[in-house]
This record gives sequence, C-alpha cells and structure tokens, in this order.
Amino acid sequence: MRKSTLGSLIWLRIARFTHQSNLLSNEFLKQFGITTAQFDILNQVSIYQPVMQSELAAKATVSEGGISRMLTRLEQEGYIQRKQDWKTKWISLTSKGERKIQEVFEHQLAFQTSILNECLTENEQKTLYKLMTKLQKHTEYKLEE
Repeated sequence: MRKSTLGSLIWLRIARFTHQSNLLSNEFLKQFGITTAQFDILNQVSIYQPVMQSELAAKATVSEGGISRMLTRLEQEGYIQRKQDWKTKWISLTSKGERKIQEVFEHQLAFQTSILNECLTENEQKTLYKLMTKLQKHTEYKLEE
C-alpha cells in the first residue's frame, strides 16, 4: 500500500472541494444562463475593466488556453467587448454584461456563503481563509521564481 503525506492528502482535498464546488455552482448558475467560469470572467472584468486579456487570464480560474474561447463566447453573447490597441486586447463589459453580473452576483455570493456557513463556524472560516491566503501567496511566489 502506498503511503500518502499529509501535504498530498490536503492537496487532494482542496482539488476535490474545488471540483465539487464548481459542479454545485454550475448547477446553481444554470438558472441565470451562465457557468461558473463565465461568472468568474464577468466578475473579474467588472472589477478591473478595462483589463488586458493577458491580465484577465492571470486573474481568472480559466486556463490561458481557455480564456480566448471563453471571451469569444462572452463576446458573441453580448456580455463583453474587446478592443485591440496595437498588440494589446482590452476587455470591458457591455451594458448587457453589466446587467448580467448585477443580476447574478448577490445570488452567487449567497450560494457560496451558504455552503461554508452550513459546514464551518465563523472562526473556522477565518482560520481557513488565513491558511488558504498563505498557501496562495506561496504558490504565487513559486510561479514567479
């Protein structure tokens, strides 16, 4: 039998949680006609617009390869607009995209909050947040090396 390290078991739990949370969010967001990945992109664009496509790829949970396809889909649906400035592509929300993120944001926020509130105390959530922030900053540092 293989022995797992505590670190590998934690990593597996995080990966499984992320996958399951995305499945639940996709099911929840069907009523609004968007996916979790689309929500993430629309939310990131609403915060940072106009945002360069390369910056958006770094901020979003969508892979770099998937960002172009995702943006094409969102542009076809009328949620975003892309403007080319020499070699830079700038992404902004359209008025339809603004309305969509306003329609969905509070519902998605409440949905995600309820998943954690049903399972973890407020102190546990604060601890988890601190630990996940520490892990994320470490992985960002490793990526920059």
